[in-house]
Amino acid sequence: MAIPHEGERELLTGNKSAAYGALLSEVRCAPFFPITPQTGIMEAFAEWKSAGVYQGEFHTLESEHSVLSSAIGSQLTGQRTFTGSSSQGLMLMFEMLPIASGLRLPMVVANVSRGLSAPITLWCDHNDVLMTRDTGFVTFICESNQEILDSVIIAYRVAEDERVLLPAMVNMDGFTHSFTREPVDIPSVKEVRSFLPELRQEVTLDTEHPKTLGIPVMSEYTLFRQQVHRAQRNALTVVDRAHREFAKLTGRKYSSVESFRMENAECAIVGIGANASIMKAAVEEMRKEGRAVGMVRLRL
Repeated sequence: MAIPHEGERELLTGNKSAAYGALLSEVRCAPFFPITPQTGIMEAFAEWKSAGVYQGEFHTLESEHSVLSSAIGSQLTGQRTFTGSSSQGLMLMFEMLPIASGLRLPMVVANVSRGLSAPITLWCDHNDVLMTRDTGFVTFICESNQEILDSVIIAYRVAEDERVLLPAMVNMDGFTHSFTREPVDIPSVKEVRSFLPELRQEVTLDTEHPKTLGIPVMSEYTLFRQQVHRAQRNALTVVDRAHREFAKLTGRKYSSVESFRMENAECAIVGIGANASIMKAAVEEMRKEGRAVGMVRLRL
């Protein structure tokens, strides 16, 4: 069945944008557990599965720990896998995050940033995603809903590259992105296929050729972590090429670090996420006042 609105511009929430990015990437397994403000991603897959739009496996499990465990199992069979979470849910996944990277599994996890308890809040801060910094994931932090959709596709391209082979995380701001609709250009399946090749994962589970993965090691452990570190550094080069090719395909340009009005700037505001849009407006106002101010946004 055709993907709804492919090749069109639609008003999409950040959650729906992330779901579209995964759907267009032709993921084969999507395990989920609901948590505000991520639940909209799960709901999109449930709707598409019911309508026959999504032909892959869709599972609702009993916890986020089980979700990432299921995603690891799926990816180990060589199936492109996608999931998402938020805040305390991401913390419950935490045990499995370095397992996903240590096994070199190129899945994508969408995180919808929400402040960590206690006290309980539904509003956004970035402590959830920042706490995952050293888990071996390649992390994209997005400014807009369009960037969320595009980044999911780009994340698969980078994660699945043989020089990287690491899981990726695509981060959006809770509520500001997740429940706010913005105009988003939805690429066609044909366009995405020309950018994102079919997954060719060499190390997979195979009952005909059994193998053990993630075996106990001694001093060799350092070598495994060093390989993950090198792969993360490789991702910086791989993502630059992916950004260039994506720009040729769609006209939308991204970079690992975005500079805004940094010509002759004497100081700069540094930020991430949706706040960057507000910062850009503030920089423009200060420029009108004759102040040499710029902005730097960290994306990767």
